[in-house]
Amino acid sequence: MTLPNIISLGRLLCVPLMVWVVLNGRLDLAFWIFLGAGISDGIDGFLAKRFDWRTPLGSFLDPMADKALLVSIYILLGAKGFIPSWLVFLVVLRDVLILGGAALVFRFNSQTRIDPMWLSKANTVAQIVFAGYVLALNGFGFHDPGVEMPLTYFVAVTTFASGLGYVLKWGRRASRMGASP
Repeated sequence: MTLPNIISLGRLLCVPLMVWVVLNGRLDLAFWIFLGAGISDGIDGFLAKRFDWRTPLGSFLDPMADKALLVSIYILLGAKGFIPSWLVFLVVLRDVLILGGAALVFRFNSQTRIDPMWLSKANTVAQIVFAGYVLALNGFGFHDPGVEMPLTYFVAVTTFASGLGYVLKWGRRASRMGASP
């Protein structure tokens, strides 16, 4: 168990805490938990690369913690009416497609590396920034200077494009492997 894995595990354990504070109307506290989780993601990634502390467990735990955190906060913010339900659907659908596609590709070839696309990384950053922005707006009562709507559509477009990119990428891979998922 390396330090990056411990940090990823801590981030995963933040998810139920964040759910609890949002359900209890403490979006201000949820913002700080979300911010801390985001910072921890950068730290564990830096440590894993800098000190070559990458592990098979970490390659599973880190993205799982990220997905759990983002999907949970989007579902909660949608359920509370802070973001549109169609955006929640799109974010959750993309992650289901990614996880399902990865499982299918791995099923047919367990040696396949699953590297994130640059668009997927950009989308993840956009999703994090948007969720943090919505938490801050509603948790601290900030005034929106007209940023929320463009951010909403930017997240939607990058989420759709990233999901489509994975479907096309894995579809090509599956057809090369002779499998038809």
